[in-house]
Amino acid sequence: MSGRRRTVLVTGGAGFIGSGLARLLAERDWRVRIVDDLSVGRRAYLAGVPHQLIEASLADRRAVAGAVEGTAAIVHLAARASVPDSVSDPLGTFEVNVTQTLGLLEAARAAGVRRFVFASSSAAAGNHEPPIDESVLPHPISPYGASKLAGEAFCQAYAAAFGIAACALRFSNVYGPRSLHKSSVVANWFRAALAGRPVIIYGDGEQSRDLIHVDDISLAILAALERPADAVAGEIFQVGTGRETTMNALAGTIERIVGRPLEIARAPARAGDIRRHVSGVDKAAQRLGFRAEVALEDGLRRTADWLAQALQVPDLAAIGVDSTSGSD
Repeated sequence: MSGRRRTVLVTGGAGFIGSGLARLLAERDWRVRIVDDLSVGRRAYLAGVPHQLIEASLADRRAVAGAVEGTAAIVHLAARASVPDSVSDPLGTFEVNVTQTLGLLEAARAAGVRRFVFASSSAAAGNHEPPIDESVLPHPISPYGASKLAGEAFCQAYAAAFGIAACALRFSNVYGPRSLHKSSVVANWFRAALAGRPVIIYGDGEQSRDLIHVDDISLAILAALERPADAVAGEIFQVGTGRETTMNALAGTIERIVGRPLEIARAPARAGDIRRHVSGVDKAAQRLGFRAEVALEDGLRRTADWLAQALQVPDLAAIGVDSTSGSD
């Protein structure tokens, strides 16, 4: 197989999801090229992974054009991924999540790239009675969700207008190793629990999420890369487990794993937070051949083990965010 057919560009490839994906792709005989400005991602996450790293921002169009040249496929993970941050800075979120996504699609078109996988989010769909599948009318309730919906629309437009096999994967709530820098609920709560700090539960704690392990996300992305083009072009896929976990239940599971009660602080519900989310998983199973494999408690234990070890390594421990909050 030629280098062009097997080279994949991963934006945000030094981050939480990207570093695990890079490892899987290298194992599956892809040549991995990464573009990452390292504002969030870390070189340490890529230790032992064969890759080419281009340290650049996606706002740098010349750097993007060079990174895209000669690739067969692009996985676009780089984003501003915080709902609260999007509420405080909608324009900044738009610039990164919409303008830079469009710029990357345009670079892909100019370079003749034929496959494009966009990391979207369940936030694009908004509040609906679960399980939420791809047929629901999107109604995002945060600027972050709106930005991801816009990215989906541009992927569909480029598939229809230019023949790029572009698709969007709506990730549910991702957790797992290499998440020291994340402000997501699982990463934050484990960091707090391991440090003996309180965790914050917003609202009554009965809001729910579909928690999916990062290794399963990598398998879903791989499937979207390797399935026939007509199975994915212009399509949107919900990627989750189909299982619902409330924040109160998650706190109880984390208590069992760390072996002691959590100190819990209560705070008002936050603007932009979805009340309930469970992904419908049938389309991904039928079209991508994907079903999540990692059981929640097993995945949480693996996450806790990784975080506990990482926090003993000075270079990695410095990555951790000093925060007791938990966002999506």
